[in-house]
Amino acid sequence: MIESLHIEDLGVIEEADLVLSPGLTALTGETGAGKTMVLTSLGLLLGQRAESTIVRAGAERALVEGVFTLDGASPASRRAAEAGAELEDDQLIVSRTVPASGRSRAHLGGRAVPSAVLSEVGAHLVAVHGQGDQFRLRSASAQRRALDGLGGREHAALCRRYAEAYRARRTAAEALEEWRAGARARRAEADRLRAWLAAVEQLDPAPGEDARLAGEAARLERAEDLRRAASAARAALAGDEEAVVSQAPDVLALVAAAERALAPVHDVDPVLSTLARRMRQLAIVSADIAAELGEYLDSLDADPERLARVQDRRAALTRVLREVGDGERIEDVDALLAFRTRIAGRLAELDGPRDASAALTGALAEADERLGRCAAELSAARRALGERLEEAVTGELEGLQMRGARLSVAFEPLAEAGPTGAEAVSLLLTAHPGAPALPLGKGVSGGELSRIMLALEVVLAEAGEHEAAGPRRTLVFDEIDSGVGGRAALEVGRRLARLARSTQVVVVTHLAQVAAWAAAQLVVLKERAPAGDGADGAGGPGLAGTTRTRVVAVEGADREKELARMLSGHEDSDAALRHAAELLEEAAMAQSQA
Repeated sequence: MIESLHIEDLGVIEEADLVLSPGLTALTGETGAGKTMVLTSLGLLLGQRAESTIVRAGAERALVEGVFTLDGASPASRRAAEAGAELEDDQLIVSRTVPASGRSRAHLGGRAVPSAVLSEVGAHLVAVHGQGDQFRLRSASAQRRALDGLGGREHAALCRRYAEAYRARRTAAEALEEWRAGARARRAEADRLRAWLAAVEQLDPAPGEDARLAGEAARLERAEDLRRAASAARAALAGDEEAVVSQAPDVLALVAAAERALAPVHDVDPVLSTLARRMRQLAIVSADIAAELGEYLDSLDADPERLARVQDRRAALTRVLREVGDGERIEDVDALLAFRTRIAGRLAELDGPRDASAALTGALAEADERLGRCAAELSAARRALGERLEEAVTGELEGLQMRGARLSVAFEPLAEAGPTGAEAVSLLLTAHPGAPALPLGKGVSGGELSRIMLALEVVLAEAGEHEAAGPRRTLVFDEIDSGVGGRAALEVGRRLARLARSTQVVVVTHLAQVAAWAAAQLVVLKERAPAGDGADGAGGPGLAGTTRTRVVAVEGADREKELARMLSGHEDSDAALRHAAELLEEAAMAQSQA
């Protein structure tokens, strides 16, 4: 709801502060006093286009500031938070500055924002009725939401079930389309994987084979070097059996000589006994090593054919390691074997579910069937609601001096079900018997449109379960009293008061019969600054005698005088004052009994 408005240098308004009632607030004043500028100020806070011509003559800029109380979980609060706005005690401060030259500036909760953000937030806060391009139900989607709002919680649950069915159908259709679009890519991938798998299986590598082949190739390539080294080592240990000329003693001979030297005395000293035992162990180890070197020499064979086969095998392994993997680096045979396992699994995924298309097609058919059922249920429910809405609103229009006018709800089937239903919903008005049914806002005056909107809002508000149509907004009615008077005007006021039980309502009116029903009344007063009072004028020196407007709240006797002025044109007319008091008393009594 709107807590307050502060206006500076806007049109004829020099400065004004408005505190609005949480219920019904009436905005009154003589024609031309500046009531339109009050609505203009509100429009600026709602993101409407700003023209420099609205700046008060002689002023540098116009300023409008509004304080709104929001539900912390409301869409308006969420959108404001997304824009970086700060709320304090659930209150949001919105401001708009319009310079005499240059672009306007908008602020939301202390953060500079584009005016479009004000429009997005304002759409959840305020709805203006009476100006053809602003009324709340101007769009087909808003009319559909209004109709759905009449249905309460049960209907809201039906709308949710339909929305879920629509999303499920869309997901199923996207899955099938994705599968079809990817079929060619999957076939290409499968062909590539099969080629790789065939290459690996034809090679049939064993785990660690590349490392073993590398070692064998190294031995074969340096067989002579290995033979010379092993022969020299064996000769050093056990001597060269093929040598003709005596050589230096070998290790075994030297160890045997050492053993013989210790043999006579080893049992005399325990230390020598220990060393003698170790000497025997050294002799055994040396003999074993010499024997193994001999066996190694016997096995060592410089086999060029074997070397060629080993090198060919290594080349084949290297080629496969390099060619498979589509950019994946495969370092060795073990990694290649792991890669083979992965691509075999992927091939099973690609080749296994041959009936994927049939399964997806079946899922889409099931989703279509479910969506069709939900759409039929929702359409039937909406048509029933449409009959209720037609009857209720038409009944309200009778009391608002629009006899013969009739609201009707039209349903146009869509070529295919959409996210909100299988039909477009539109509200049509037949202005009088024999007239064509036209969309709302077409072929009616601003005052008639305001009364139609009032009837709709009253019906929707009194339907109770209104959550499905969204959070309640402040409703502003302009020109609602155009062309009515007497009892019809009282009925307009009565309905505004009924509506204000559940939401904040602001009405701009010329009729005392309407204003008397308000919980608060604000009067827009136009006055002329006295000559010589330039310093006090809005534009400073040189603007003495300029017209300016202020807004005051009236209560008690002051309110009776304002109502008397609205009734007769004279605030001091005794008859008008009595009539004003009667109107206030009648409205108060009616509301106390409601």
